[in-house]
Amino acid sequence: MSNRNSAVCCPALAVAALDESHAAALAAMFKALGDPVRLRLLSLIASHPGGQACVCEISQSFDVSQPTISHHLKMLRSAGLLDCQRRGTWVYYWVIPSAVQHLSSVLHIDDGPAGAFSECRS
Repeated sequence: MSNRNSAVCCPALAVAALDESHAAALAAMFKALGDPVRLRLLSLIASHPGGQACVCEISQSFDVSQPTISHHLKMLRSAGLLDCQRRGTWVYYWVIPSAVQHLSSVLHIDDGPAGAFSECRS
C-alpha cells in the first residue's frame, strides 16, 4: 500500500508534537531514505533532465544487481516518494515533489530558541 496520498499537512517539529499517525507515516518515508542506495536513487531521479528517469538509465550508476535496484525503487514507491509509469518495456520514475516538500517542512526549524541546538553540538 502506497503512502502517496498521505502527505497531509502536519506542523513542523518545533511548532507542535507529531501525533502517532503522522509520526508513523513520516517514519516510513525517512526509513526509506535511510539506505544510501535509495537516497542516491532518489537524487539521481530528481536531478535527471526532465525530472524523470528510466530504470535503464540509472541502474548503471550502482554496483548492485537489477533486482536489487528494483527492490529499492519499490521501497521508495511504497514510502510515497516516487511514482512511475511503464512505457513499453521500460519503467520511468519521478519524485513526488509534495512528499519531499512535506519531509522538508516537517523538519524546518526557524532560527529562534530552538536554533540554539548548533551551540550544543561539540
